[in-house]
Amino acid sequence: MDRNSLLGLVLIGAILIGYSYLTVPTAEQLAAQQKTTDSLALVEKNKKAVVATEKAVIKAADTNLVVADTLADSLATQELTNKYGVFASAAAVDTSVYTLENKLIKVKISSKGGRVKSVELKNYKNFEGKPVTLFDGDSSELALNFFANNRSVSTRDLYFAGIKSSNTIAMRLYAGSQDKYIEFLYSLKEDDYKLGYKVNFVGLNDVIARNTNYVELSWKQLLKNQEKDMSMERANSTIYFMFTDNEVDYISETENEAKDLTTKVKWVAMKQHFFTQVLIADTEFEKPTRIETKNGEEGDSYVKSTKSSFTLPYTHNAQESFGMHFYFGPNHYQILKSQGHNLEKQIPLGWGIFGWVNRFIVIPIFNFLNGFNWSYGIIILILTIAIKLLLLPLTFKAYLSQAKMKVLKPEVDEIQGKFKEEPMKLQQEMMALYRKAGVSPLGGCLPMLLQMPILIAMFRFFPQSIELRQQSFLWATDLSTYDSILDLSFTIPFYGDHVSLFTLLMTVSTLLITKVNSSSQMANPQMKWMMYLMPIIFLGVFNSYSAGLSYYYFLANMISIGQQYLFKSFVNEDEIHRKIQENKKKPTKKSKFQQRLEKMAKDKGMQLPK
Repeated sequence: MDRNSLLGLVLIGAILIGYSYLTVPTAEQLAAQQKTTDSLALVEKNKKAVVATEKAVIKAADTNLVVADTLADSLATQELTNKYGVFASAAAVDTSVYTLENKLIKVKISSKGGRVKSVELKNYKNFEGKPVTLFDGDSSELALNFFANNRSVSTRDLYFAGIKSSNTIAMRLYAGSQDKYIEFLYSLKEDDYKLGYKVNFVGLNDVIARNTNYVELSWKQLLKNQEKDMSMERANSTIYFMFTDNEVDYISETENEAKDLTTKVKWVAMKQHFFTQVLIADTEFEKPTRIETKNGEEGDSYVKSTKSSFTLPYTHNAQESFGMHFYFGPNHYQILKSQGHNLEKQIPLGWGIFGWVNRFIVIPIFNFLNGFNWSYGIIILILTIAIKLLLLPLTFKAYLSQAKMKVLKPEVDEIQGKFKEEPMKLQQEMMALYRKAGVSPLGGCLPMLLQMPILIAMFRFFPQSIELRQQSFLWATDLSTYDSILDLSFTIPFYGDHVSLFTLLMTVSTLLITKVNSSSQMANPQMKWMMYLMPIIFLGVFNSYSAGLSYYYFLANMISIGQQYLFKSFVNEDEIHRKIQENKKKPTKKSKFQQRLEKMAKDKGMQLPK
């Protein structure tokens, strides 16, 4: 190491020794530092004490909460026991949902109340294009009501335990033990709209009040909107029922109504326009059964509120059962008929002869044509032609009678002018003329009257035909309801808020056939005015009716006009006139009816023409 390096190291060492001496803390600085250290230690100690205190407080609070919760649970349990007795353990359980389904329907059953929660018809859509759900959620209620342990009990508020197999679900409501329970047993077969429903009572003979000889089954539904026209759906929804003597009846479709059925009942149906829900007893429901309907208000999303209360017998045996089943499905005539029990009578096809025409003529022809899988517009056309051919003899006879009356019109006018001041004499002379000519003034009316059952039957058939539901033809998207070529932003009184083209065509064709018929009839001016006014009135009535019905009447009118011109080419009025004149020369044979009329006239002192 050279001298310069050695000198540098000595200087560095001297500097370090000097710096260390100058930076040594004084006694006052050491005391202040110690004080700061002691303060920090005290703060940390206090912090630990606070944390410990907080933990103790939280622990004590948790202990108090546990005690409070235990006390609350005990009070709640006591409250449930006071309210439900032996069924208290079934009053606070989580809800579970079980499913049964086949190719036709999907049924969901809730543990709350053990009830059917929803039913979906897989092969049908509502007006929004969604699957038809007859009910869901809280829109339905199915509950047993009875007295047990001096308490009024409803299964609506209690939770059932579910036991599911392949095609059955047993929902059990336990009464404090596993060998005492109410069981709702549901079953569903393949390709069937029926849901089996059996109520079983097991070991409840000492639970249900001893003075009880029946339990009440309450069934309530809010009928959901399925169709485009809510007002028409309401007008076709109500409760139907059948007594044990096979008599089917119903309550008002348009009014709110409640009714007590004081005789035994086989089934009760909550029927909508195209779908129905029916509860059918294996034997019969005891009397009384109470039913009630209430229309939904403007703006409500449901069609109607329906309620039924059934009486189920109970005889305090250790085990008892009451068997029933539901029908959840379409109002299809053949399907309902196949279920038995006159379920098809829910479809209002008309009373008396009108219903017979639909059941034995219209429906068989319609079903036969339906088997060819044609468009329903074509089926209605062929059905109309078939019915017109069936009525052809009557139609021709009516036309022939009108032709005879037209030939006699000059002579009738002459008699009316001659005896216009003598009504009785006028009537006598008219009767004599008709008798001598061999013409009946009712000859044209009678065939037309015989056709009326067909016209009225079709008026009932088309709006109720589920086959037409959501079937399109030309501009109509759904033949079961009205067609609309123009939706109005306002409502025209007695007409509506839309324009139905099929109804317009029907009205125009009716006016045309009225004009054709009036030319060959002797209607007075007032009658002619009424004949032209009626189609205008029907324009408003049919504007919201089934497009299939208006289409049928339009076709029937057009075919009738064609028949009129066809008959005209075959009927020679000159020949008719010649035969009438020949008949006048022949001695007339009086019918028994004419003889009775003349006798009555003579008894009153009238003079009859020779």
